[in-house]
Amino acid sequence: MDVGESKAQILKLVREYHRQRETGQFVPGTTPVLSSGAVLDEQDRASLVEAALDLRIAAGVHSRRFERELARTFGLRKAHLTNSGSSANLLALSALTSPALEDRRLVPGDEVITVAAGFPTTVNPIVQNGLVPVFVDIELGTYNTTPDRIAAAIGPRTKAIMIAHALGNPFAVAEVAELAADRDLFLVEDNCDAVGSTYRGRLTGTFGDLATVSFYPAHHITVGEGGCVLTDNLALARIVEQLRDWGRDCWCEPGEDDTCFKRFDFQLGTLPRGYDHKYVFSHVGYNLKSTDLQAALGLSQLAKLPGFGEARRANWRRLRDALDGLPWLLLPEPTPGSDPSWFGFVLTIQPGSPFTLRELVSFMESRKISTRRFFGGNLTRHPAYLDVPYRVAGELTNADAVTERTFWIGVYPGITAEMIDFVAASIREFVLAR
Repeated sequence: MDVGESKAQILKLVREYHRQRETGQFVPGTTPVLSSGAVLDEQDRASLVEAALDLRIAAGVHSRRFERELARTFGLRKAHLTNSGSSANLLALSALTSPALEDRRLVPGDEVITVAAGFPTTVNPIVQNGLVPVFVDIELGTYNTTPDRIAAAIGPRTKAIMIAHALGNPFAVAEVAELAADRDLFLVEDNCDAVGSTYRGRLTGTFGDLATVSFYPAHHITVGEGGCVLTDNLALARIVEQLRDWGRDCWCEPGEDDTCFKRFDFQLGTLPRGYDHKYVFSHVGYNLKSTDLQAALGLSQLAKLPGFGEARRANWRRLRDALDGLPWLLLPEPTPGSDPSWFGFVLTIQPGSPFTLRELVSFMESRKISTRRFFGGNLTRHPAYLDVPYRVAGELTNADAVTERTFWIGVYPGITAEMIDFVAASIREFVLAR
C-alpha cells in the first residue's frame, strides 16, 4: 500500500469514527441546550486529520487559500488570518497607529468612539494603544448604538469609530460609514458575531476601513481558536500583515526567500545597505499568526456558512414567534434594513416584572438551557476599567439596563426545532406562572 492509499484508508476510518460518535436523541431537561457551539461534521474531522497527516503545523498553503476564500466571500481584496478574533481587533486598531499613515495615524490621547455595552476586546485595543475610548449608549431591542449618538460623541480629538454588530444584529453601518467619511474618521467593524449578516443588502464587514472576524467555536464558523482582519485598502492590509508577523518589513511567505529579487539590496532605517530584508523590522509588532491545521478546518467550515446562516435565522424566528405577546419580556428586533445572521436571542426583563433575571435564568439553567449575559454589560462598571482614561458621551442608561436585566440564549445551528420549542415552552411556563 503506497502513501496515497494509506491516507485514503485513514481518512475513511476517520469518517467512520465520526459517524460512530453521533449523539442520540434530545431528552428535554436532560440534554443540554447550549447557547453556542461548533457544528462539525465528518468532512471537518477528515480535513483536520488530513492536514495533520501532512504535518501542516505552521501557516502555509491552507492558510493562504483560506485567506483568499475569505476575501472572496466578503468581496474584499485582502484577508489576514490571526490566532483569535481578539487578536484581529488588536491588529485592526493598532494598524491605525502606524507611522506609515503619516498625518492620519492615531497617536496616544486620540479618541475612538465605541459602545459601552459589549465584549471587552472591542474596547481593549483602544486602551492598549494609549488611545481614549469614548463610550456611547445603545438601544434596547436592537442592542446597537445609533448614528445620532455617534455624531454627538465626536470631539476635536476623535479619530476613529470601532463598534461591534450586537449578537449578529447589524448597527446602522451604512450611515455610520458615511458619517465617518464625512468627518475623516476611520471605521473598524467588529464583525466577529455577525458573519453572514447584511445591512441594506450588503454584507456586514464590508463597510469599514477594516473589519474583524472570530472563528472561536461559539461563532458562525470555527477553526477552534482563530480570527481574521479584512480590508479593501492595500496600504492598511500591508500594515496589518507586518504587525501580525513580528513587525517585519519582508513580505515573503513562510519558507520563501527573495520573492522581490532584492533581498540584499534594501537600505532601511540606519541599517547598512544590503542587510537581510527578512530581518528588517518596520513596526513594533507581534506574532499573531494561525496555523494550517486551523485553516484546513476553516476551509471545510466556510462551505457550510450559508446553511449555518439559514439555521440561525430559522431558529431565531421560531423562538421569536413562540414568545410573541408574552408579558414582562422585551423581545429582540432586527435593526431596520438588516437581515441578521443571529448569534443569539436576547431577552430583557421589563421594569416592574414580578420576577427577576436571576430567577428566570436559574429556572432555565435547571432545565439544562444555557444562558449568557449580554457580555460585559456596561464595561465602565468593571474593575478592569476603573483606572482607565475614557470619556462618556451622553447617558449610559440602556447599558446599565442590560447589565441588570438582559441575557441571551442560543440559536446556533446545533439547536434543533425540538430544542427551540422546549426552550420557548419553558420560558412561557415560567412567565405565565407569575
